[in-house]
Amino acid sequence: MTSTTESGNVTGTKDKDYNVIWFTEACLSNTLRLETYVQDAEREGDKELAEFFRRAQADSRKGAEQGKQLLATRLRG
Repeated sequence: MTSTTESGNVTGTKDKDYNVIWFTEACLSNTLRLETYVQDAEREGDKELAEFFRRAQADSRKGAEQGKQLLATRLRG
């Protein structure tokens, strides 16, 4: 059985639920990683690149917040 066919029988979590959990974690992890990239760019004096990574970080943070809200709603219901 591959991960594309797992429907909760093995993990106890349906794919659609797991997908939201995975997405939220990936966004949070990306937000942390991008902080390193911002600092690297700033250390090199590259303001354009630092701002690029800040925007990407804001998008990842937004995705994480949306994922958390969606999870909270689904876990309550």
